[in-house]
Amino acid sequence: MIVDERITAFINSLDSGNRGILDEIEREAIKAYVPIIRRETQNFLRFLLAAQKPRRILEVGTAVGFSAILMCRYAPEGCTVTTIEKYEKRIPIARENFRRAGLEDRITLMPGDAMEVLKELDGPYDFIFMDAAKGQYISYLPEILRLLPRDGILVSDNVLQDGDVIESRFAVERRNRTIHARMREYLYELTHCGELRTSVLPLGDGITVSVRTQKEE
Repeated sequence: MIVDERITAFINSLDSGNRGILDEIEREAIKAYVPIIRRETQNFLRFLLAAQKPRRILEVGTAVGFSAILMCRYAPEGCTVTTIEKYEKRIPIARENFRRAGLEDRITLMPGDAMEVLKELDGPYDFIFMDAAKGQYISYLPEILRLLPRDGILVSDNVLQDGDVIESRFAVERRNRTIHARMREYLYELTHCGELRTSVLPLGDGITVSVRTQKEE
């Protein structure tokens, strides 16, 4: 927890929630110990979608489809979502959830390794949500930039790793040091890339919001 728990609880108490199928899927995911985006991140995504009104959304990391459904529900009518998932056991669950939500005609699930799938996609996507293997964010970035148009938004979740990202690598468990180093590199690239304007926010487990300010020639 990177923000005082009482503050977070108070903010979440003001949230009107999602209701319906999204609440059902959220309860099922929590019961099955499947990680989904936190309440405060859900609320922030709803705000961003209302402000930007994207027509094409790309998500890297489907899990059980919760965030794809949320984005599709709160984006303008006619918006489509393409989402990528590698873990085979979650793919049929996500597809069933899209059917339950009545959104199978607007959400396309692309199974496979994100690095390979990204290379096959044709942009632009005016809203991209990154919520996959944290140690791979930096590897995905060149393809993400290829697909993101000028004025497009990139949101990356879980970037502060419950605060571990600020620690010295020697204070991090040895098995997590590679992810720690790659995430710090990713944050540096986002905040120093001349093509992006990025804000790092202590929301949920930490998110970045990047706006494409120019397209590389």
